[in-house]
Amino acid sequence: MKQELIKDKLISEFGEDAVKTAESAGQIYASVPKEQLLEICRFLKNDPELAFDFLSFMAGVDRYPASPRFETVYQLYSIKHNHRFRIKVHIDEPSKGLPSVESVAAIWPTADWHERETAEMYGISFNNHPDPRKL
Repeated sequence: MKQELIKDKLISEFGEDAVKTAESAGQIYASVPKEQLLEICRFLKNDPELAFDFLSFMAGVDRYPASPRFETVYQLYSIKHNHRFRIKVHIDEPSKGLPSVESVAAIWPTADWHERETAEMYGISFNNHPDPRKL
């Protein structure tokens, strides 16, 4: 499935208010609200036409001095359909404590290591992570 069709399917399911899309280096990506990250990720994995069954890469970005300061980036791959798509979540820097986002490790087990690495490098906390100890 082409990225344009993946984007359209996401917008159709969640609306343009939740799914903001853009293009970079020839690849379409979607920015999604952190409050809907798990719902959107489950949809991307479980929808038969999408079947994003593999998280091939996940990382953090520090956009200092921009606001929101942080983002997490998820590169998804469908083994069944041989297509890719990227989603991003923007995370504000809190006045107290660490920036946080939900863990996607329950959806894609490969997120375990990526999230732990991102937590150490950027100080982003992953809520409900199965093994949050330091690397």
